[in-house]
Amino acid sequence: MDGQENEQHGRRGEDAPAAGRAPRLRRGGTDRGGRRVLRATGLTLAVLVVTLVGVVLGVLAGGRVSTDIGPFQADLTVAPAVSGSTTVDVPPLGALLLDSHDGPTHLTVELGALDQSRTEALIDDPASINRASQSAVEDVREGVLRLGLRTLASAVLVTLLLALLVFRDARRAAWAGGLALVITAGSLGTAAATVRPQAIEEPRYEGLLVNAPAIVGDARRIANDYTRYAEQLQRIVGNVSQLYTTVSSLPVYEPAPGTTRVLHVSDMHLNPTGWQLIRTIVEQFGIDVVIDTGDITDWGSEPEASYVGSIGLLKKPYVYIRGNHDSGRTAAAVARQPNAIVLNNTTTTVAGLTIAGIGDPRFTPDKNTSPAGSGLTKQVADQVIGVGDQLAATVRSSPRPVNIALVHDPASAGPLSGTCPLVLAGHTHNRQVSKLPEAPGQTPTQLMVQGSTGGAGLRGLEGEKPTPLSMSVLYFDENKLLQAYDDITVGGTGQAQVNLERHVVENPKAGVPAPVTPTPTR
Repeated sequence: MDGQENEQHGRRGEDAPAAGRAPRLRRGGTDRGGRRVLRATGLTLAVLVVTLVGVVLGVLAGGRVSTDIGPFQADLTVAPAVSGSTTVDVPPLGALLLDSHDGPTHLTVELGALDQSRTEALIDDPASINRASQSAVEDVREGVLRLGLRTLASAVLVTLLLALLVFRDARRAAWAGGLALVITAGSLGTAAATVRPQAIEEPRYEGLLVNAPAIVGDARRIANDYTRYAEQLQRIVGNVSQLYTTVSSLPVYEPAPGTTRVLHVSDMHLNPTGWQLIRTIVEQFGIDVVIDTGDITDWGSEPEASYVGSIGLLKKPYVYIRGNHDSGRTAAAVARQPNAIVLNNTTTTVAGLTIAGIGDPRFTPDKNTSPAGSGLTKQVADQVIGVGDQLAATVRSSPRPVNIALVHDPASAGPLSGTCPLVLAGHTHNRQVSKLPEAPGQTPTQLMVQGSTGGAGLRGLEGEKPTPLSMSVLYFDENKLLQAYDDITVGGTGQAQVNLERHVVENPKAGVPAPVTPTPTR
């Protein structure tokens, strides 16, 4: 019995460990289940992180398109953001910030260069301005749609590639791609569904545009006034053509066959209507040379540089000096025109006339195109007079006698007294003719200051009376002495009258004009 009991006890002892192992097996199964949950959670988080990184990289890499908005070439860019908004960049003036939509997306619209052909089409066809304003909305809508599709495709593609590199598993990459599609489409869809068109009426400004509301005034009123003016452009040009017929019949001064005709323009300030008037004068008056005494632009920026492309259409030599609103970029853009000559303390001979010129020493792009915006301090005055001294030295050392000297600011003209018979200037937007103080024994020097050929730009609309467009035709005899000049004034924006005043120089060597003989006002 005892042996059997011991044998049974031994079996129970052997069985005991086996019975004890059973619970350990059950605990191990629970641990593996927990690890599976943790592993699944980790993979889910990893897929989510990879997806978010892929979406951000994809949006930054592919969320950009170029499109045409009216005459502008523009870049549209979308980027992840905490809250939805839109920035309209107008380099170098600054930016407009719009609270345009909700969602984690930010849209940037950067206006680039003006397309020359489309800009010229707007100038030549006033009705196209209305069409352009209507089509601009469609241009933006089409550009934003292309931007959204491109951004969506880029985000999904980059996420798929990133997931394949990280997980090396097609199934997980597919999950990441699908999640990227949902996140990107949801963000863009939220922005589209919450667009607030009225945000354009309440922008916030950055950079130089901070002063835009106070200085530029009501943009809608300016746009409406300009549209009305553009509609009258053909009538203005027609009046100028009639004016030429009247001038030809005037008995006061008959240009000799060898007469050289020079058109003096200045301070265009980006007014596109000025180019068509200049082209008409060049054709109708048989102009040989066009002289521009500066401020062809307002800010000297890269987008403005395309404005000077109309110089090449004139098919006549175009002699230019830089004004205080023109940058080095502006001068370089002018120099690229096939018929342009940029003078900077240099001389040139065109149509038998030897011309010397120097650019303004300042670069003061501000919202005020009037001379007061330049800030006339003693230091500035010294700079302005200093360039006159430099040009006077250049004129004196010229191997050929200089017939005309060019400065932008008439304050630079003083040192040129006695160096040449005629100095042309601009800057003041006020036409004026005078004689420079002369020293005994010196040749008399006449100073002719031109008004604004661009009517001070769009800012000419701000006053009660628009600034007129001014230019002059100068007549030089075979000896390159000024015989007469016609001052042409075109009514400012919103007006269609044209007026001409003829001045005959009785003693060309002394530079004294005769009384004015005006034509009838039209």
